[in-house]
Amino acid sequence: STQSTGSSGINAEYGGLFPVCNMLVVLFLLFSSSSSLPGPKCQKKLQTLVNCYCKQGYRTTLDISADLPKSGCTTKKVRRRYEEGTKKVRYGGEKCDDAERFLSRQCGVGSNVDIPDYYQMGPGTLKIPNSMFKDNRARICKSLVDSGVARGSILFFQGGVQEQQYDTDRDVEFQQESYFMWLFGVMEADFYGAIDADTSQSILFMPRLPASYAVWMGELKTPAYFQKRYGVDLVYYTDEIVTILKQQRPSALLVMQGTNSDSKSDFQEPTFEGIEQFKVDNSTLYNQIAECRVHKSPEEMKVMRYVNQISCEAHKEVMKIMQPGRMEYEGEATFKHYSYMKGGMRFVGYTCICASGNNAAVLHYGHSGEPNDKRVQEGDMLLFDMGAEYAGYTSDITVSFPANGRFTENQKFVYNTCLKANKAVLGVMAPGVKWTDMHRLAEKTIVEEFIKQGLLVNGTVDEMTEVYMGAIFMPHGLGHLIGLDVHDVGGYVNAPPRVDEPGIKYLRTTRVLEEGMVITVEPGVYFGDALIEAAYANPDQAKYINKELLEQFRGTGGVRIEDGVAVTADGAELLSHDVPRTVEEIEAFMDR
Repeated sequence: STQSTGSSGINAEYGGLFPVCNMLVVLFLLFSSSSSLPGPKCQKKLQTLVNCYCKQGYRTTLDISADLPKSGCTTKKVRRRYEEGTKKVRYGGEKCDDAERFLSRQCGVGSNVDIPDYYQMGPGTLKIPNSMFKDNRARICKSLVDSGVARGSILFFQGGVQEQQYDTDRDVEFQQESYFMWLFGVMEADFYGAIDADTSQSILFMPRLPASYAVWMGELKTPAYFQKRYGVDLVYYTDEIVTILKQQRPSALLVMQGTNSDSKSDFQEPTFEGIEQFKVDNSTLYNQIAECRVHKSPEEMKVMRYVNQISCEAHKEVMKIMQPGRMEYEGEATFKHYSYMKGGMRFVGYTCICASGNNAAVLHYGHSGEPNDKRVQEGDMLLFDMGAEYAGYTSDITVSFPANGRFTENQKFVYNTCLKANKAVLGVMAPGVKWTDMHRLAEKTIVEEFIKQGLLVNGTVDEMTEVYMGAIFMPHGLGHLIGLDVHDVGGYVNAPPRVDEPGIKYLRTTRVLEEGMVITVEPGVYFGDALIEAAYANPDQAKYINKELLEQFRGTGGVRIEDGVAVTADGAELLSHDVPRTVEEIEAFMDR
């Protein structure tokens, strides 16, 4: 089908057919002026049929509005009126006998009842209504209008592009660009989108695919299909972008340009052939939409709870099967299998970290050079950091536990130190709390416990804090915003500058907590050789270290306890609550 939802731009594409079709439209409009005609919904259905006939190249003498029952308007009545006239409709010399098939496949009418207006992977998985994305569009439009953006502005976006692996014809498995996903919920590649800032009217532009696509990739969907599937107002083809945007007469096209504060990568500004015909503003949109993504809507929060729940269950499945003799990657395989089979989660939010023994001191273990390929040994602590993803939204959960199900005394000390730091933060999180203060609280808790254990000596907590002793054992930031990206956007929008000190400089946000944020709390205690050797060589730090005792912990890796947490009006909601956390809970669970 080459039909677009709506009639704009039809004459240019199908000019030769329009004397007849335009007459039909005129007849329809004349008839619609009658006070006895059914209501606007009925008129819209009839107009859709007229447009569909014309754009598909159907020649007809049928006035579909004639003799329509005047007592109300239903899809059934419109279909019946069409069926009564099918003998007069011809396409390519053949009679179109199957009205339902015609309406469904060509017009996208009639079959709409079978097109989902929500995202769901399968029975039992979470159903995400299109209204969630519509609400997101309304939120960014309100933000822009409230900030005084020029009337008549149109927001314009480019979705993710299907790419091939290097120089091959192998498709890289596609995942939608996160901002486009947040706005439209579109799963397919190579779409564009536009939103009227004043009215929130939404337009999708879909790629015009060749007929051969149906052979290799499946049915060619119509614009009407995507209009219903994604709950947008209008759908056209990408080769109609200039024509449609000119009809909108925007005062400016607002496009995104900016730099991601985590990756330091620049956002690729959208472009299309003919964009130079419009006034383009690339300075307004980026920070405003990032700020909108920081605060999760109630519907988004449901998705975040779902991904955390399934990920907790998957982590527990991993805990059940791991034991000395297993390979680290068996934990990764089990997590992915459970998340997909039970939760419909095809992707994970980041590379799975399945570290055993000393590998647990490597913060981002699991990469291609260290692909979770060590055999688990008796006495190893395991640090498994994995989060499943649904509709682009991800979780980020880390569990640490002994491979044999029983903590040694040293392992118990390290684990309880980390857990105490985790709980100290969770206990005071609330709107108005500075995230930098939470990082320092976690570090202080770890230093205090090390002093009690005798690992750190000859000084006070404050003295040791002045020389950054906590950063030796927790060399990363406490946590990060999370949502459609595991390190979600907005960490340094409307935020104090990054703190240039060991450990805390890696914080991915310095913001004050606000209701609606979702953020990870992930203190860690590690015994990494590189940082310990550097501390030994630094006299300002070495004087506080009990080397003889610390050497007993070297080579054991480390512990990280990571939770997803939503900031509420008066505190915090622990999203990843369904995993065993205390020493007693872990040992009891693994006894099963």
